[in-house]
Amino acid sequence: MDAFDLFRKLGSGAKFDLKRFAKDAERFKVVKSQSKDSSNQLAGVSFFGKENTSLESRLSEDDGEEEKEVSDEEQASGKRKLTKVDEPVKTALKKKKGAKTKSEDAEPEKSEGEGIQWMSSQDKVKDPKKESKDTPSLKRLKQLHQEKVNRIRHQNRINVHGTDIPDPVSTFEELQKEYDLDPRIIQNIKEAGFQTPTPIQMQAVPLMMHKREILASAPTGSGKTMAFCLPLLAHLRQPLNKGFRALIISPTRELATQTHREFLKLSEGVGFRVHMINKGVEAVKKYGPKTAKKFDILVTTPNRLIYLLNQDPPAINLSSVEWLVVDESDKLFEEGKTGFREQLATIFLACTSPKIRRVLFSATFATDVEQWCKLNLDNLVCVNIGPRNSAAETVEQQLLFVGSENGKLLAMRNLIKQGFLPPVLVFVQSIDRARELFHELVYEGINVDVIHADRTQQQRDNVVSSFRSGKIWVLICTALLARGIDFKGINLVINYDFPTTAVEYIHRIGRTGRAGHKGKAITFFTEDDKPLLRSIATVIKKAGCPVPDYMIGLKKIKSKLKRQLVAKPPRRSTIRTTPRILFEKKPGKRIRYACHAPFRIADLSCHLSTLSLNIASFQCRNPLGKIISEKAGCIGAFHPLWQPHQSHIISPAPILHVRHFIDQRS
Repeated sequence: MDAFDLFRKLGSGAKFDLKRFAKDAERFKVVKSQSKDSSNQLAGVSFFGKENTSLESRLSEDDGEEEKEVSDEEQASGKRKLTKVDEPVKTALKKKKGAKTKSEDAEPEKSEGEGIQWMSSQDKVKDPKKESKDTPSLKRLKQLHQEKVNRIRHQNRINVHGTDIPDPVSTFEELQKEYDLDPRIIQNIKEAGFQTPTPIQMQAVPLMMHKREILASAPTGSGKTMAFCLPLLAHLRQPLNKGFRALIISPTRELATQTHREFLKLSEGVGFRVHMINKGVEAVKKYGPKTAKKFDILVTTPNRLIYLLNQDPPAINLSSVEWLVVDESDKLFEEGKTGFREQLATIFLACTSPKIRRVLFSATFATDVEQWCKLNLDNLVCVNIGPRNSAAETVEQQLLFVGSENGKLLAMRNLIKQGFLPPVLVFVQSIDRARELFHELVYEGINVDVIHADRTQQQRDNVVSSFRSGKIWVLICTALLARGIDFKGINLVINYDFPTTAVEYIHRIGRTGRAGHKGKAITFFTEDDKPLLRSIATVIKKAGCPVPDYMIGLKKIKSKLKRQLVAKPPRRSTIRTTPRILFEKKPGKRIRYACHAPFRIADLSCHLSTLSLNIASFQCRNPLGKIISEKAGCIGAFHPLWQPHQSHIISPAPILHVRHFIDQRS
């Protein structure tokens, strides 16, 4: 082992003062040698006590030798005189020489007492050039940040199209810190059971906080309601007596009631006045021009709002509206009897504030809505969660072939016989079929009820509240409840009648599998449903559920036939097991008779519904003979006219005496 190796091992981790001991550092290979003739420098060094010259003395000797050589050359050339051209060169050399002497004088003072500094062997000598390379530039930092944002969007399947899009937020705390939200609102969110934002909330909330106009689409049960409730409450800040500053339009009253309830829950303790139009006559007095305008947010359906706007003078003023939210926008933009396009146009024109921002939400994506938004909205941003027009992946979907219309009722009774876990929603295509199916299932020993547009608002509210509380196990409904309504814990959805479009199918089965819970959807189909089968099977396959290959390979129907089926669904046979002869009208003389019979409360409505005759009128009397209820012009077998468990139980006695008059044709 030579002296170099020994010194290198003993001095492991040593840090040289490179300015003072530059030559020594080169000798011991701490830095690369800068001189070409390093062997001559090593030859002049004595390692064993002999005469050794310092670095400064060697440098001064070299400088003296150079000056002597220059003077000899001048003497040999006859000592030529300096010209004016040489004078600036001489002054520059003097300045350079003076700077060198200053730095040499300053170096020993600066490095005095330092010498070799010992440090950890893991530490490296810092090179200023290397440091500048290691520190990331601003451009690199932006690139890393964008990669992080793209990774978050990819993980949550967030697709955004637009310019100047803000970053998504991952937690409610981050949202509060960045946008200065009211702590009470965050507290209400946590109390409502929301721990982290859903994908639509992660991107839609920051966009609305930046006052952007958006078109958002996300699967059913993904938290779209809170995605627009939260930024609205944050923008309004506090209650003001300026009239309505936010307007939410919903296609059905049930969905409007649900949205109103969510606003009340999130704004608890903040003081916002959230209103919903119940009756038009009362609303004229409540929101008219002479009122004190002590309200902030309005949730309503289009027709009720149009009724107020058509009054002379208008019974409501929308000139202060800053946010206009259209929920289930694809349904509201539909043309014809089922849509609300004309009503929306009137509402848009009534909102005359220059600060207005319009936001559209839906579970399904319609191209005509997107085109309208691109033409009419300012700096539009489109947000889409997952593939467009896709069903929720939390729903187990199944297609069940039943042969004919009669096979549907057999399959339904078979499901009841096998046992099911309520609550259950059953969808049919028309109000008449809802009544018919109710009449058949009422004898199956299950708590069943029906809801449709022909029932009064009070009856609809009673049915929904009973279904939420668990008093009703099976609820038969039309497309009225297919949009937006959120029932907690729906375990099964049965499509008794095949949906006419894939969009309608997505909304139907979206009543189950909400907020991350699992659900199941069974769809009955017959030979007559073959033209519509391919589109539904494609949606099921995209959601990851098994579908027979022949369904995907079916011929695609023409767009004209598709529009015809949407406008006019296929005619289906009547749902009935009672012999048809009992329902046929027979010519003859009317016989009017009366009978008295005692009935228990539980059997009363069942007895009336089993009559296959037209009940002209009936009276209910308590045991004392006093009339407690009287009905006239009732329709008998196919309509649950009288539900004693809701409103007609007045007497505390368990027995009621019923006097009913029956019109019978002989």
